[in-house]
Amino acid sequence: MTKIKSKIGEPACYEQLAEECAELGQAALKVARILRGENPTPCDEAMTRKQVSEELGDVLLSAEVCGIDLLHVVGTINAKAERWEARLGGRD
Repeated sequence: MTKIKSKIGEPACYEQLAEECAELGQAALKVARILRGENPTPCDEAMTRKQVSEELGDVLLSAEVCGIDLLHVVGTINAKAERWEARLGGRD
């Protein structure tokens, strides 16, 4: 990963991360449109869910290239999930 960062530079790595995050957001919005049945799209649910997965992979790759510690991210995810569940009234 350091080869990519040294080739394009750190600012470009963060620009790529931002672009991939935006694409992930758009893919997630498309799934939501399909699930609600509003604002029709020619894409089907399976295709759009696959796109979300691919975009998330792109985000994680870009984050790793930026030097973001993905193991720390996992810990953050776990802590935030617990807080979210607590706000919703606990686990089932």
